Amino acid sequence: MGFLFVAMGGAIGAMARYAISLIPVKSEFPLLTLVTNIIGAILIGFIVGITGKHKVSDNTVLFLKTGICGGFTTFSTFSLEAYNLFSDKQYMLGGLYVALSCIGCIFGVLCGEKISGIIKI
Repeated sequence: MGFLFVAMGGAIGAMARYAISLIPVKSEFPLLTLVTNIIGAILIGFIVGITGKHKVSDNTVLFLKTGICGGFTTFSTFSLEAYNLFSDKQYMLGGLYVALSCIGCIFGVLCGEKISGIIKI
């Protein structure tokens, strides 16, 4: 049964990721992937915060964390884009992208978890 909840959430997350990729941004810097990963980090931090304070079914957690967040975030795309920047000898841009992605996503998890403490659900 858990697979079904992961699949449903994954479909929603993947559609949301695709919707963000349609935003017309022209840049060598992979901004939309960075933004997607940071939003995903905030979301998973929020989910962890909420599910840690409230009794939530295992299937709901699978749907939200593994499904939606897993389908939404784009670590494989991030890895490919970072690799391409370094392969193209754009070392500063590649380093900036890796640093902002890591720092931004860790900070996003922190923010999401803090937001979950503020919002009364």
